[in-house]
Amino acid sequence: MAVVRAALVTPLSGPLAAYGRAGAAALTLWAEGFAAPDRVVLDVVDAHPDARAAARRAEGLGPDLVFGPYGSRPAMDVAAATDRLVWNHGGASVPPRGNVVSVLAPADTYFTGAVEVAHREFPRVRAIGVLHGGTGFARAVAAGAAARAGLHGLGVHSAVLPAAPPRADALLVAARFEDELALARTVDRDRWRMLGFVAAGVREVLAELGDAREGLFGPAQWMPQAAPAPDEGPDATAFVAAYRASTGTEPPYPAAQAFAAGLVALRCLRESGTADDAVLAAAARRLECTTLFGRFQVDAAGRQIGHQVLTVQWQDGRRMVVWPPELANAAPR
Repeated sequence: MAVVRAALVTPLSGPLAAYGRAGAAALTLWAEGFAAPDRVVLDVVDAHPDARAAARRAEGLGPDLVFGPYGSRPAMDVAAATDRLVWNHGGASVPPRGNVVSVLAPADTYFTGAVEVAHREFPRVRAIGVLHGGTGFARAVAAGAAARAGLHGLGVHSAVLPAAPPRADALLVAARFEDELALARTVDRDRWRMLGFVAAGVREVLAELGDAREGLFGPAQWMPQAAPAPDEGPDATAFVAAYRASTGTEPPYPAAQAFAAGLVALRCLRESGTADDAVLAAAARRLECTTLFGRFQVDAAGRQIGHQVLTVQWQDGRRMVVWPPELANAAPR
């Protein structure tokens, strides 16, 4: 039985702490219960307030595997601060780098499904408005939505917060969650044939809106009811039960992302027979598998191309998957 040392650098304090702790809880489950026959020793380093310094501390522990943080900005800082291979499960807008393998779908695909729904299901939508914040993540989401709309010949009207929403038939919003919540409280619903927020894909972010979430579209990296049958690691039912038993809560999407990163990284380590980062990166670029999080396949640059974001719509108080069609459990309204 091999002993594998792993280090996770993620926010345990600060504004992203809830998401970072969820990932840490999931990777702890992976290390303690699902890594057999290997034995994994996991160290967790707080990425807040200085992710670069935290990366250097983690590197000094001599780990075989290094897992990056939740949050695109911290994840980019960690990748830039170390030459070690970083298993990225929490930074959707991290650009391709030689020392990064991304498990989650990239930010520029977040509104792919919403645009497809608009094009296929709502023929009266001729132009899409894209309102976004100034972060790299928000810009990437907006750019991806605009590019997808252009492929279908839809008009695109973009604006940057704090500007007012642009005039269009549908509106897609990508910004900081607090800014999206503020806009969702006040936006004129009757003005739009379709309304989407990144925050609408996350169960808890718009919770205070209650029934006002009805009809909103959003992206979701993972939902257990839409999880595929895996060929690597436990299925979603087993993972959810283990996470619930360990934490007393349901696993949010950052937990599933982190857990899947552990499964994939250990699979590459086993197949490589060495912790050499270059060999591990090459193994990751060859690997195609399915975990409870979804398909894993990366291109030559380490960009995730196998996993796809779900598009959900709030219907009768629940998030229902409306795209892609093969995973949908409801028709868009």
